[in-house]
Amino acid sequence: MTAPRPIHKAFLAVKQSEGMGARVRRSIGTRALRNFSPFLMLDHFSVSPGVGFPDHPHRGQETITYMLSGVVDHEDFAGNKGTIEEGDLQFMTAGRGIVHSEMPRPNKDGRPAVGMQLWVDLPEKLKLVEPRYRDLRAKEIPTINVDDGKVTVKIISGKSHGIDSVKDLAYTPVYIFDITIRPGGKVSQELPAGWNAFAYTLEGSTSFGQNQDQTTVGQYHNVVFEQKGDSIVAEVADDAKENGRFFLVAGLPLDQEVVQHGPFVLNSQEGVYQAMMDFQTNSNGFERAKGWRSEIGKSMVH
Repeated sequence: MTAPRPIHKAFLAVKQSEGMGARVRRSIGTRALRNFSPFLMLDHFSVSPGVGFPDHPHRGQETITYMLSGVVDHEDFAGNKGTIEEGDLQFMTAGRGIVHSEMPRPNKDGRPAVGMQLWVDLPEKLKLVEPRYRDLRAKEIPTINVDDGKVTVKIISGKSHGIDSVKDLAYTPVYIFDITIRPGGKVSQELPAGWNAFAYTLEGSTSFGQNQDQTTVGQYHNVVFEQKGDSIVAEVADDAKENGRFFLVAGLPLDQEVVQHGPFVLNSQEGVYQAMMDFQTNSNGFERAKGWRSEIGKSMVH
């Protein structure tokens, strides 16, 4: 028997501006939810052609980008280029330093590119590893149906109902699932004990928990679970008019200090100062930033 986790709290992710003209619903990394190791930030983003996230640096974290619709191109100062489309993910380890650009590709129907971006802290001993990428294509993601087809689980990272995801995606251990529940459906998803976990609701209303601990949560909310327990239970009412869909994530907490200044995430104030100096002087991992400008970033409308 698994022990379902109670909800610690649930709150609405409010829209705000980010990058150059992009709109995001940020939940982790706000006053409502900070210091939720290993998670640093969660953005539900919407970017239209001509706006986006032009050339910017990172050090000390991993970013995980999941495309819900549309297409985003990325390019960095090491000459790496790529594209992620609907259903694809990019796992990027910034490590000792990277400068890159993330820009939407125009959709024929004019719709914005929409997705999730999660920042995950790196263990202190891996803060200065060499940068790397891993693109995970939609076709590589195992998808299962449970509860007589009323529930669909995309196993992005981790394990669900005996099925494993692709391995070696990120340095910090994380579970990530995209779960859709049709009216009348119910799912129990096991999570490692002691890991921090949350669900971000993408569509419809979903009830989390059981009996007197059950809470129904609407769209665009972050649902934070207690550490106690080794599963989450979710369901959608029989008479619901639409499916419930949520992004379920769990990660191993890191026992370390977190000092963050924008895109630099280290373990001390001195480490942040050093990152800022290294970026400004094009040194210690940022050598290739000198004079570099991305091609895709040049398309920005001013």
